[in-house]
Amino acid sequence: MRRRSAVAIAGCLAIILLGWTGVGAQQQLPMAPLSGSGRTVSPAYEGWYQNPDGTYNLSFGYYNRNTEEALEIPIGPDNSIEPAEFNGDQPTRFEPRRHWGVFTVTVPADFGNQRIEWTLNIRGRKVTIPGHLREEWKIDALEGEAGSGNTPPVLRFDMGGPEGAGPGGVTTGPLQAKVDEPLTVTVWAYDDGAGRSTASRAGRRPPSVTLTWFKHQGPGDVTFSEENARVPIAGGEAEMIATFSVAGDYVLRVRANDASGVSGAGHAQCCWTNGFVKVTVTQ
Repeated sequence: MRRRSAVAIAGCLAIILLGWTGVGAQQQLPMAPLSGSGRTVSPAYEGWYQNPDGTYNLSFGYYNRNTEEALEIPIGPDNSIEPAEFNGDQPTRFEPRRHWGVFTVTVPADFGNQRIEWTLNIRGRKVTIPGHLREEWKIDALEGEAGSGNTPPVLRFDMGGPEGAGPGGVTTGPLQAKVDEPLTVTVWAYDDGAGRSTASRAGRRPPSVTLTWFKHQGPGDVTFSEENARVPIAGGEAEMIATFSVAGDYVLRVRANDASGVSGAGHAQCCWTNGFVKVTVTQ
C-alpha cells in the first residue's frame, strides 16, 4: 500500500472514531446517516511535508457532518491550537461535509517528536486532534504522484509575485475594503498537466485549473461574484469580486484543482493548492 493511501485510511478512521467517542449531549454513531443540519464538526490531521528551508508544514482539514449547514466557530476557547504560538491560521467557517488540507501549520526544523493539538468545541462536543511528524504520515504526493508524476498547480496573486503549491500554498494581503463595497481579487494559476483526466485528454473539455473560493475567517458574511472559475493549465488569470457584510479582519481561501479530474480536494494532495487573501474591512 502506498504511503499516501495509508495516511488517508488512518485519517478517515480517526475522524470516524472521533465522531463516536467525543463527549456530548447527543451521541453520534460512527456510521450514522448524515443530516442536513444540527450535527457537529471534527478537526482532521492529513499529514506533513518538509519545506525547502527545513521547516515542516502540518496539513489539517475537517469533517462537518451536516450536508447543508455551514458552521461558524470563532478563534478562541472553542477553536484553538496549542501551543498558542501556532494558533490563528485555522478556519472559523466550516462548510458542509469533508474538506481536506484546508490549512497548514508551519513548525521548526527541530520540531522532532513534539506535537500540536487542534481543538473544536461545538454543540456540547469537544474534539482534539494531534499533529505530528511521524514517518508514516509523510505526504509524498507533492513531490510527484506515483505513476503519473502529477504535482499540485501553482498559484500567485501578483504576476511577478511569490508563488506557492500544495495545502500551504501562498498568502497575500492584507488588502483594504469597505462594508458592502466590492473588492476585486485577481489570481494567476498554472499546472504541469500531468495526470489529467481521460475526459480532458479526449478533448471533451480543454484541460484547465479550477478555482473555488471560500470564506476562511471573518466576523460576517462574504458574497463572491464567482465561487468557481477556470483558467488554462498553461497559465491564466481570473478575477473574483468579494463583498463583506460587516467590518473586521477576514481571510479568503481559493482552492486550485488541477486537470486530473479529482473532485474537490482529496487525500492525494498531488492535485490542488490553497491561496489565502487577508482583508481588512472598515465601515
